[in-house]
Amino acid sequence: MQEFLTNYFGLSYELQLKMLESGLVIIIIILIRMLISKLIIGKVTDIKVRYQWQKISLYLSVFLIIIFLINIWLKIFGSMATFFGLISAGIAIALRDPLVNMVAWFFIIIRQPFKVGDRVQIGENAGDVIDIRLFQFSINEIGNWVDADQSTGRIIHIPNGIVFTEPQASYTTGFQYIWNEIPVLITFESDWKKAKQILIDIVNHHGLLLSENAEGQIKEAAKKFLIFYAKLTPIVYTSVKDSGVMLTLRFMCDPRKRRSIDEIIWEDILDRFDACDDIDFAYPTQRFYNLAERKK
Repeated sequence: MQEFLTNYFGLSYELQLKMLESGLVIIIIILIRMLISKLIIGKVTDIKVRYQWQKISLYLSVFLIIIFLINIWLKIFGSMATFFGLISAGIAIALRDPLVNMVAWFFIIIRQPFKVGDRVQIGENAGDVIDIRLFQFSINEIGNWVDADQSTGRIIHIPNGIVFTEPQASYTTGFQYIWNEIPVLITFESDWKKAKQILIDIVNHHGLLLSENAEGQIKEAAKKFLIFYAKLTPIVYTSVKDSGVMLTLRFMCDPRKRRSIDEIIWEDILDRFDACDDIDFAYPTQRFYNLAERKK
């Protein structure tokens, strides 16, 4: 066969050897990829993860074929150490994202910036963590077009590696409550002192028990985090806005019940204010004064 190719096609022995080596390299790498796809990647149940690994295996196979063919035909690598070093670097580049996600998974499991059941916000995504896997974690989305941090019904799958590049805000880790505020704007003509006392009664009725529970949790969380609040009891702050007097209720709240507690408090406010003739809600208005009639 060697003599036949040399005599009829003018192919030297060295050229024939290179062609044979090239063919073997291509066939072996393709067979290895097919076996990996069938025995390992094909058993992955998550469609997105399986697709990701199929693409990675394809890119890696093409890269290895190119490197081996360059070495066979051009002999540009002076030693095996250089050759395998380049292959290792190529593999590291090709598998960069999966490797980062795996390292991040270990970080999540060991350091526990969040765990399944926690409510978190990472980047623009917020929700309840419902699953943590080797390459990604999943959250049940809240917020977005839905008010008061309620669920949208969407499941968002986020690569684990994002914990190294984006800040993570936890609603529940170590401390199960968040501060919530409800602004109530009343007119300048209203009896704001009376209105403020009504709001203090309402917020104390609904928020005092949560504050007592939060105090015990803060003491426990302080063993791990530097968390300190001088005042945990509900409070009503007073300020002046363009259209009236702003009375802001501030109280501790379970993050998963924020909308329901807002509704209860607002219904109480509406009932109590409705019974008072000297308290009115404010809205954007324009006022005109006749200085001749009103000197103040």
